[in-house]
Amino acid sequence: MGVTLLAVRNLVKAALAAAVACTLLGLIGWALRDGRLALICVFAGLLAATGVYIAGERIIMGLVGGRELLLAEAPVLHTLVEGLALRAGVVKPRLYVIADGHPRALSAGRGPNGSAIAVSRALLQACPRAELEGVIAHEIAHIRTRDVTVQTAAVILGSTLYDVARLGGFLERSVRFVTAPLAAAIVHALLSPKRELQADRLAAEWCGTPHGLAEALIRLEQASELVGFDASPVTSPLWTIDPFPPAGPSALFATHPPVGVRVAALRALDSGWRDRLRSA
Repeated sequence: MGVTLLAVRNLVKAALAAAVACTLLGLIGWALRDGRLALICVFAGLLAATGVYIAGERIIMGLVGGRELLLAEAPVLHTLVEGLALRAGVVKPRLYVIADGHPRALSAGRGPNGSAIAVSRALLQACPRAELEGVIAHEIAHIRTRDVTVQTAAVILGSTLYDVARLGGFLERSVRFVTAPLAAAIVHALLSPKRELQADRLAAEWCGTPHGLAEALIRLEQASELVGFDASPVTSPLWTIDPFPPAGPSALFATHPPVGVRVAALRALDSGWRDRLRSA
């Protein structure tokens, strides 16, 4: 599927999700009182959808503890991102840093004209340039195809539903028993695992080789087995790989193909790499 078609599909998906949410709010308002309350609920839904579209990037960065990374702090990284953004045909995304010992990255925002990428300190320290380039290119691919438009909205909505259980006090566990599957259903309805394979393919194309990203995926998976990861499980769809253990609440929000499948697909883009390695 072409990049433009993917972007259009994601825009349509985001619009339909907003329309369904506003319709449900309107029906709730009608059931509780009358048409006036229904209109108020619909208007509130439209305001919320607009707020997520405009400020979704900042909401996500607040959710994961990201801080904007100034040009003077990491000029080489900014140059790398600018070059990849130029190849992808998107506006250079803003850069954020996460003070964390787990190598990870994510993208969030509206799309090609307004998005952001967050990287952890550990990612910058652990990955050689080729691997870091592959990871950044993967996140820019999500921006180019407007995956971020849907991902950002899905994670914010899912996180709201998941965390509303905190209002239940001593009934939090019982409330979450209801809200967690509902949040997971929304995330899975909006996000397909295929988007990761498509982003991997585009990243390999822009980097000129699939092997940097393939090696980075292996490194990130190994790190996730060794380093603890502390974050809301609802953020799982945002990361380059799923850093959460495949058990407990995090399993509800898993939307990534296995790393082995992704690496195999990337290696297949350059099927002669083994022969060249043997002859080297």
